[in-house]
Amino acid sequence: MKDPVIAAPVLPEVLPPRKRRGPVALFIRRYPNIAIGGFLVSIIVGIAIFAPLLGTIDPTALSPIQRTQPPSATFWFGTDMLGRDVYSRVLYGTRISLTVGLSVALLASMIGLAIGLVSGFVRRLDGIVMRVMDGLMSIPPILLAIALMALSRGSVQNVIIAITITEIPRVSRLVRGVVLTLRERPYVEAAIASGTRLPAIVRKHILPNTLPPLMVQLTFICAQAMITEAALSFIGAGTPPSIPSWGNIMAEGRALWQVKPYIVFFPAAFLSVTVLAVNLLGDGLRDALDPRLAKRT
Repeated sequence: MKDPVIAAPVLPEVLPPRKRRGPVALFIRRYPNIAIGGFLVSIIVGIAIFAPLLGTIDPTALSPIQRTQPPSATFWFGTDMLGRDVYSRVLYGTRISLTVGLSVALLASMIGLAIGLVSGFVRRLDGIVMRVMDGLMSIPPILLAIALMALSRGSVQNVIIAITITEIPRVSRLVRGVVLTLRERPYVEAAIASGTRLPAIVRKHILPNTLPPLMVQLTFICAQAMITEAALSFIGAGTPPSIPSWGNIMAEGRALWQVKPYIVFFPAAFLSVTVLAVNLLGDGLRDALDPRLAKRT
């Protein structure tokens, strides 16, 4: 009788341990828009802060003998028709655009938040306030900004005020819609039934839930404000020509666009990259703050 054949035990396959990703790598993979947008925004902010240390000169210094020089080792972005260094003007123009964008975003968000909260909770004021907001929204923002700037002198402060007024209605309607939704939630009705005062309800239940969509809207307002400021300056209704903003640089170079395109190209490229970065950051925040849109991988 033959001995039974005993099969050799099958050993489990030993796989090399997976390399664990660090928290930064996981965050970049999960929210690439925030990573890319935040990186670009940080570069733009760094340029604005450290512009005097990046090889720039006085952006308003005139040098007629050096006018319309092409990009070279001496003038990296060339010179304009008055001999001013375009590189220095573009870098210092970053400060103007960021100042306008951030200021408008913060002011419009705070004022729109207050109007939206009042309109969403006080039914007697809702119809009146929203009709005023609808009237402002019926006017194209750029036309309303031009009309407001025509009533005042050109300055950065007046540009901020004019653009803020055009953006307030959009924020107020967004906040109002969120408040109307939250007002019908059971925990809010329970708080009202228990005798909780309205300011406490707004502070504890309503305001925290309006902040995530408001933060996303803030980024888009910032990008739109920078575009509007550049458009106002381009047509001569924004910041004074003596201030080196991207819109002013493009306005001064449009007469020589066909023969000296670099005067318009460089500020336009900076404006496009900045707006793209802020919009990417806003898209990433929307994905991160809204669980229905979050991309989990």
